[in-house]
Amino acid sequence: MGSDFAGKVVVVSGGSRGIGRGIAAAFAAEGAQTVLAASSQANLDAAAEAIAHNATLRPDVCAADLRREDGCEQVFRFVGERHGRCDILVNSAGATRAGAFPSLAEEAWQDGFALKFFGCVRLCRLFWPLLKATQGHVVNVIGGAARTPDPEFLIGGAVNAAMHNFTKGLAGLGKRDGVNVNAILPGMTETERVEQLFRQRAEASGTSVDEVRAALIAKDGLARLGKPEDVAALALFLCSERARHIQGTAIAVDGGATPGLY
Repeated sequence: MGSDFAGKVVVVSGGSRGIGRGIAAAFAAEGAQTVLAASSQANLDAAAEAIAHNATLRPDVCAADLRREDGCEQVFRFVGERHGRCDILVNSAGATRAGAFPSLAEEAWQDGFALKFFGCVRLCRLFWPLLKATQGHVVNVIGGAARTPDPEFLIGGAVNAAMHNFTKGLAGLGKRDGVNVNAILPGMTETERVEQLFRQRAEASGTSVDEVRAALIAKDGLARLGKPEDVAALALFLCSERARHIQGTAIAVDGGATPGLY
């Protein structure tokens, strides 16, 4: 797929760790100029250093608080001044708390929506003119809870469902403007984030982390947890010219864990 991405500018929010870093690494390995955006300068520098070993172009990094409008504007200005274009926007930032509903404070709900949902909305709005100019792509990394409510993951489910609806609606505008908009719904994936969720669920249920992990894998009948590379492979395809006729869809990468018909 190298010819698809050489010379392209790919902006990845949440690109310093986990799935976002995996996606950024995959695009960089295919010749793209990646721009990683996250809040921690130290994590961004570490990610750029690691990705650069297998990339033609070292990733650019922009440390900004994507919970805030001015943080999103900072990323947009950085990309505009440095590159003057954006071909692909991947929204992968966002971490929402798990836990027992009565113990989830107002601040946790506000924080969950601020980063994952509003960060995505703001970056899409800011970068849309550049994406329209390049006939580019948007990929929103959401999560399986968008389709499968869970009483111990109510913040994440609500945020993911909102992103799912937003993505589908934005794809309608994308049809008119020539921008492909799709979503990926990862299941449990081996990242620091999932380990944190396991700890939160264990605390909420009064069990151990190992018991939570085993129970969730057994419940979904999985052979293994997902890997960031599994999600990255789909992101590459969705942003290739071979996927131009895929628009407004949400594809699960979860080993078959999603119940139901959609």
